[in-house]
Amino acid sequence: MKKIVILIGLVVFNFSANAQETVAGKVLKNAKDKTYQRGEQKGDETVENVLTKAEDKIKNIFKKKDKKSKEATEQTEESTTSDAENNNQPTKTSTKKGVKSNSKFDFEAGEKELYFDNFERLNTGDFPAEFNTNASGEIVHLDHQEGKRLSMTKNGAFIPDNIKKLPENFTLEFEVGINADPTNNYRGFGLNFTTEPDNLMLERFFSKGISLIYLHPGAATCSVSIIPTSGTEINNEIKMPQWNVTENNNFVKVSLWRQKGRLRVYVNEDKLVDVPRFFTENKSYDFAFFRSFFDECEVYLTNIRYAVAGEDTRNKLITEGRFVTNGILFDVNSDNIKPESGTILKEMATTLQENPTVRVKIIGHTDSDGADAANLTLSKKRAAAVKTALSSFYGIDSTRIETDGKGESQPLNKNASATEKAQNRRVEFIKL
Repeated sequence: MKKIVILIGLVVFNFSANAQETVAGKVLKNAKDKTYQRGEQKGDETVENVLTKAEDKIKNIFKKKDKKSKEATEQTEESTTSDAENNNQPTKTSTKKGVKSNSKFDFEAGEKELYFDNFERLNTGDFPAEFNTNASGEIVHLDHQEGKRLSMTKNGAFIPDNIKKLPENFTLEFEVGINADPTNNYRGFGLNFTTEPDNLMLERFFSKGISLIYLHPGAATCSVSIIPTSGTEINNEIKMPQWNVTENNNFVKVSLWRQKGRLRVYVNEDKLVDVPRFFTENKSYDFAFFRSFFDECEVYLTNIRYAVAGEDTRNKLITEGRFVTNGILFDVNSDNIKPESGTILKEMATTLQENPTVRVKIIGHTDSDGADAANLTLSKKRAAAVKTALSSFYGIDSTRIETDGKGESQPLNKNASATEKAQNRRVEFIKL
């Protein structure tokens, strides 16, 4: 009997250990995915100092809490408050390999939701009272599709009353589909942005101060039209295989992201449009959906989400020549970049990829804790680590990047509190 109890104990112990190891692996994977998203392992020894600390700390969560692991946890907590109290120690390094992001989907949905509609509250056959139209439509439920949808049955404008006076930074997401091939005549499914609300129901040929996106599933194209009140009209057409009825791709998700004058448009997870000067007018814009198809068809709309988004910090480097961030974080007294820095690194890498002629200088800054000389050295090493991450993980040519460090010599404040010290621990990007 005693042997049986011992055997059961061993099985339970092994199961628990394996379970902990599995969970630890999942947490570690999620941390890496969050930092550099879907990646591939890279063997360059020059970038081995980036993710080791995060990996060790996550694994420590699932180890027996002996004295050693407790000390490691205390060190992790300390790293959130100051550059270092022990600046006389050598800068830490590591030997783990990093992960390179290959994700092209950089859409970031706004957090403050202003309006959402999936039409579930409405009866089939009704038309939503929150919409105004010069056409016709009704709420339907489609076979083999979840939820209810607004079926737009005739050409014209469909104006959601809850999407008015658009803020300078917003996101708009929705799902759209079509039930038949409408041929490639006429302009398609339109997104009408205008500074003249009375023109929301007019087609493009009758209005100025308007910018439009037309998605045409019959032609598998996306067209952009910008008609300013003064200046040159801009028209462009882009291939759109994601929404192509001839390939039986009848339903897609569309995501729009405005940041001041800039508009990005994504179909499913592919970015089709990125226009820095889409919103040309110094007035507020209103919005309408618009359908313009030649043959008989029904266009289905649902899951409309409209939210306030953040400012376009990513492109301040290009537009203002300088970008400063506190979002690139390091371990205490170290040039090891923390995993949560991945979002900012990816944004800067994307900016440099989109502007291949731009060269930058990266400058590191520290708070006032520790010796001046040690802080100067640390700030230079941190700037170099950011350069390594951009070049090795994201493929930015290292010859385009210079680095420097200012230590604690250029504080933004008096370093009188933890908040002020955190503000001084920053990385600066200067356009050369």
